[in-house]
Amino acid sequence: MSSLAETAALLADRTRAVFCQTLLDGRAWTAGELARVAGVSPSSASEQLSRLIEGGLLAEERQGRHRYVRLAGPEAAALIEAVASFSPHTPSPRNLRQSVRLSAEARARTCYDHLAGHLGVTLADAMVSRGLVSDESGLAVTPAGREWLAGTLDYRHPSGSRRPLVRSCLDWTERRSHLAGALGAALCATALERGWVRRVGSGRAVKVTPAGAGAFRELLGAETGGPVQGVFRK
Repeated sequence: MSSLAETAALLADRTRAVFCQTLLDGRAWTAGELARVAGVSPSSASEQLSRLIEGGLLAEERQGRHRYVRLAGPEAAALIEAVASFSPHTPSPRNLRQSVRLSAEARARTCYDHLAGHLGVTLADAMVSRGLVSDESGLAVTPAGREWLAGTLDYRHPSGSRRPLVRSCLDWTERRSHLAGALGAALCATALERGWVRRVGSGRAVKVTPAGAGAFRELLGAETGGPVQGVFRK
């Protein structure tokens, strides 16, 4: 119980919560960059980041004189996204710039190393509809899905890997699940590498390119420009 309370306390502070949500883009940030995002002093940012590192939510990397931090791993990302999805209120933008950013992230964004938002849920629906993923008795990749992963994304799950091939991740804007795990990571990496999506600005938002819209339609039968109406079970 005490460890649960300690972890919950780490996310109960606004500055630390902002840091964690910012790091859901899957990249490493400096303390100074995070301080500017949260609107706090560098010394305050350093103190709060140290607490998150000690608590196991963040990992530290050093390159020369520079200190970078990132989420400790997929489990930390899943925890933060899940906690955010239980918030009873949608964040209210403080200005036009933030409103544009939140709108873009709701449409399509990265959630650590997989795709989220309308786009992520749409692709999850499509993979269930195509029989690549089954949600009948727990989420699982079907034999057809494994063939699709190997043939389309050139990904084969390593034997003995501790990371699940697929798991659901509750989307905090859609309040439904998108796909995480190794499958979600492989799809996101391929989409970025092949130019199906591109990052928008310095945050988590991504945008589907014309090539990506065609690829998602051809490979999964997914229409990635419209509202989400799919079969993925809540």
